[in-house]
Amino acid sequence: MRGAKSAKWVVGAIVVALAATACGGGNGDDTASKEKGKPAGYVSIDVGEPQKPLIPADTNESLGSYVIQSLFTQLLDFDAQGKIVYTNAESIKTTDSKTWTVKLKSGWKFHDGTPVTSKSYVDAWNWYANINNKQQNAFWFEDIAGYADVHPAKGAPKSDKMSGLKIVDDTTFTIELTNPVPYFEYKLGYTTWAPLPESFYKDPAAFGQKPVGNGPYIFEKWDKKKLIQVKANPDYLGPNKAKNKGVLFKNYATVEAAYQDLLSGNLDMIRQVGPKDLPKYKQDLGDRAIEQPYAAIQSLVPTFYSKTFKGINPKVLQGLSMAIDRETITKTVLNGTRKPATSFIPEGVAGKQDLGSDVFTFNPAKAKQFVTEGGGIPDNKIWIQYNADGGHKEWVTAVCESIRNSTGVDCIPDAKPDFQTDLEARDNNKVKSMYRGGWVADYPVNVNFMRELYGTTAEANNGRFSDPAVDAAFKKGDNAKTLEESIKAYQDAEKLVLTKMPAIPLWEYKINGGHSEAVDNVTVDFHGDFNITEVTVK
Repeated sequence: MRGAKSAKWVVGAIVVALAATACGGGNGDDTASKEKGKPAGYVSIDVGEPQKPLIPADTNESLGSYVIQSLFTQLLDFDAQGKIVYTNAESIKTTDSKTWTVKLKSGWKFHDGTPVTSKSYVDAWNWYANINNKQQNAFWFEDIAGYADVHPAKGAPKSDKMSGLKIVDDTTFTIELTNPVPYFEYKLGYTTWAPLPESFYKDPAAFGQKPVGNGPYIFEKWDKKKLIQVKANPDYLGPNKAKNKGVLFKNYATVEAAYQDLLSGNLDMIRQVGPKDLPKYKQDLGDRAIEQPYAAIQSLVPTFYSKTFKGINPKVLQGLSMAIDRETITKTVLNGTRKPATSFIPEGVAGKQDLGSDVFTFNPAKAKQFVTEGGGIPDNKIWIQYNADGGHKEWVTAVCESIRNSTGVDCIPDAKPDFQTDLEARDNNKVKSMYRGGWVADYPVNVNFMRELYGTTAEANNGRFSDPAVDAAFKKGDNAKTLEESIKAYQDAEKLVLTKMPAIPLWEYKINGGHSEAVDNVTVDFHGDFNITEVTVK
């Protein structure tokens, strides 16, 4: 997820915004905290303005994702080790990796009181996939037979239903794929597969502003660019029932502002401390400081439509990679809170391998040699786009300095005011040359860091990388007979990707956050999200 994340373990695939964006407010009081505007029993967290309306298949960034996963529950989730845990599903079975039978748990209801049935899933997936509905994550449904009929490469859809989805009864439906996909069940853990109530189809635009889900929290209000408020769902049947009364997702202009509110008791949880406060946050917070690795990776993503990188020789990108002193930057600017990348896949994901390549090793002489031998860069200048509200300025500046000193290529930080503006530039092909990429696992398999980022049709492929040989390698992995064979095929595909350089991996993430004295039981899931439902108010 683009810094986004997904369900318990993931939500993925989404782009990591380390922070959010103005300060929240409201009415009410809380005897356990001096935080203004927070109802009693609620908890607060710094999560900024979502990029888009709150519709599961139109959200693939971390800010909207945090809210979506509080409101919706899909068929399954993942535990702390990345293993499947069924939530709304009773079972998901297959004998051939091509036809899957889903059995739902009975008794589940949407927040409007209507039942969650097989039709709730089948209708939602058909709507999400339909090209006319322009959902960012429509690509996720392309394995299903009949996807091309609802989402053709050109022209209008031939149907409004994918032939691969069949309702058996209220709690049973089948999914037929075009070809066997051994890891398909893992994909179902991403929130984009959430069901929708009948009320959605009456006015999807209105629904996106006041969503009705089936998750652990019920939507209350959205004060634009200030906060989103949700309350605990007393009738929720899932394993992650809320242990607090509700959540305020608060928007801050900078990570530094959020941190100061945490210290003053006006915020309960901060997802990421900014570079300026990293050296002292453990001393400030004591045992309330949180440091934990999770399945995500930071990278620089070239835009292959730009003047800078259109038709570029991959050798130039390999040279730029070797020009970056990852060890020094992670130790100094990032205060030892990141681990230099040695591949495109982070720890904790099946198929993680050390590529054994010196492309990730700082070597100024070789970096300059590769850039020169690769034909250089137009105007000898690059820009790195990033969101200014996310605590990225310091490390982007350091990366640019390292590139400039190593190769002589002028490197310029290109700040956008907030994560929304950054994402819009990516989505609309307006990035000057490269952008700060962050990817959090949507599911714990290496496929998610390959196909969902570098496949030609992948929505999150904002660099617009396209290579027939890479697509063919991905397809080989998709059509493998077993999960193990699929993972191995994608490891081979990653070795090919290294020769093409659709991105420059920088480092693996850790969460460096913390919580206030007003809350307890603050834990982090596999993909770096706080387990909000577990948080209790003192």
